[in-house]
Amino acid sequence: MRRILIADDHVLVLEALCAILGKEYEIAGTAKNGREAVEKAVELKPDMVVLDVSMPELNGIEAVRQMQAAGCSAKMIFVTQQLEPAYIRAAFDAGAMGYVAKQSASSELLLAARMAMSGKYYVTPLATPKPEFDVESRSPRANPAEMFGAGLTTRQREVLQLVAEGKTTKEVALTLKISPKTVEFHRNAIMDELGLRTTAELTRYALSHGIIQ
Repeated sequence: MRRILIADDHVLVLEALCAILGKEYEIAGTAKNGREAVEKAVELKPDMVVLDVSMPELNGIEAVRQMQAAGCSAKMIFVTQQLEPAYIRAAFDAGAMGYVAKQSASSELLLAARMAMSGKYYVTPLATPKPEFDVESRSPRANPAEMFGAGLTTRQREVLQLVAEGKTTKEVALTLKISPKTVEFHRNAIMDELGLRTTAELTRYALSHGIIQ
């Protein structure tokens, strides 16, 4: 039986996803934030990862990027309330195979999972307008633009999300296992790169670019 990892920061949603997908797949593990999802994906080596776009500590887009950078070959499916085309394009650019709305029926999620396992892409019909598809690959044309801090480094995106979530320099350092001085270095580099000056401006940037909700 194919093994899957499921990540969502809402316990009721997580339990519901486990109940739905557990009918056809073995639940290898669960995670309640993006950082935990990356760690478990590397540890458990599941065949598929089902996760939300909006999660604390590390959003789903960045989590998928890091999973793939770590050599994770699992099929990635997003189950989310974010249906804007920019989010969908960013998800597929990161490596997603499926994109399902949380408002969808359970049968749609199972369909998306089956398609992903067979190497086919799926986008929920609830996405309006649906992103264009590439004729050759049948995958939505990626247009990362500035969504999810595409112009920043991986570490900078991590620091940006944690700062925007209101964590102190010490808390960010503990989460990322780096020194407070290194956190400040990255924070200053982010501000220089984006032309921002205050934490409030960083937070607004993170909100407007999908890094936090």
